[in-house]
Formats: sequence, structure tokens, C-alpha cells
Amino acid sequence: MLKKVGFLISLVFIVGLLAACSSGESTVKVDDVITKFKEAGLEAENATEITKDDMGMGPMRFEEGKRILVPSLGEDNGGRLFVFKDKSDLDELKSYYDEMGKSSAMLFSHTHANDHVLIQMNGDMEQAEFDKYAKVIDEL
Repeated sequence: MLKKVGFLISLVFIVGLLAACSSGESTVKVDDVITKFKEAGLEAENATEITKDDMGMGPMRFEEGKRILVPSLGEDNGGRLFVFKDKSDLDELKSYYDEMGKSSAMLFSHTHANDHVLIQMNGDMEQAEFDKYAKVIDEL
């Protein structure tokens, strides 16, 4: 009897562990990423929720999204930060931004993704500065 109880407890533990590992959902929140940016000395001000009007023609399949301002880029300039439940939705939005930039230099923006987090930043930002934001995301 004791062996059966021990086996059942072990089985429940293993199933729970596998379910947690395979959920595919991100535990990262946009506000957590913004905090990490600020801790790294990066600008990420006045975060506001992204609405359908902010997205234009872009797919709106993210779990959470906020627009951030980067004052050094000028008034009302910055980028967008997204967290996704589904990696394929992230890839679709990243591709959308990347393809827009290829179609016209005026539409270029920096993008970087890691796991379930995507950042899209104004193309006027220097690459070296954008790389600092990407590094923070990579270290999450």
C-alpha cells in the first residue's frame, strides 16, 4: 500500500512538472521588461497600453503590449514592447515590421525577439543603442 501511495505521489509530481515545462506561456510581463530597461540605464518612459488604433494594419495577436517613449529620440518617439503567448504570433508581427522596413527606408524600425518578448523601436535610434535594449531582453 505504501509503495502505491509513493508511486502515485511521484507520478503526480512528474506530470505537474512536465505540464509546467511544456506550457509554452511566458511568465514575463511588459512592465517587468520596462523595469529591467530602466535598471540598465535605458530610456523607457510613459508606457501606455497598445490599442487597435496604435497597430494600424499590424496583426494584434499579442498577450500584452505597451508603447514606450524614448525622449532622446525626440518628442513622441520610442517603440513598442510585446509579450506573446504563441511564438508563431510573435514571428508574424516581427516579420510584419521587418518587411515594412524593407519596403521603404522611411518605415524602417529595429526589431528583436527572444522567447515570447518582442521589441520594435524607432529606426532613428542608433544600432549600438538598440543593441543595449536587445541585450536586456536576451538576459530575461
